Amino acid sequence: MDFFHLNKYKETNRIEAKRATGGLPRSIWETYSAFANSDGGVILLGVAERKKDKTLYPVTLPDPWRLIAQFWEMINDPRIVNKNILKKSDITVEEVDGKEIVVINVPKAKPEDKPIYIGGNVKTGAYYRRDDGDILLSSRNRPKTE
Repeated sequence: MDFFHLNKYKETNRIEAKRATGGLPRSIWETYSAFANSDGGVILLGVAERKKDKTLYPVTLPDPWRLIAQFWEMINDPRIVNKNILKKSDITVEEVDGKEIVVINVPKAKPEDKPIYIGGNVKTGAYYRRDDGDILLSSRNRPKTE
């Protein structure tokens, strides 16, 4: 991603923006699961979507490093997510228009690690990504995983 031109991007099947000004959003785990179970993607914390044209822009995060520490603590809690597939290098802080944003690169999970699910229940906590949304996996809408 070219962070100097963040305003040229919109949410897609590979990009998710979360304002996160009030802390780590709960919905981050659905997106993590969805990206991991699909083709991977980038979660941007401290980024919002313009109502007019849906393009992205940075907002002021009170403490990006605290968000990262909280994220690492939670991703390693099996009550929240069944498997952490990230490396330390998958999370960075980038400066965009004088504001710091958190960039979380979620890779596509290996077949033997799928599905990645949240809340301790594979039936109610496994998601996949379609367009700009996180969709709950079920027997009716489950995409081919490989």
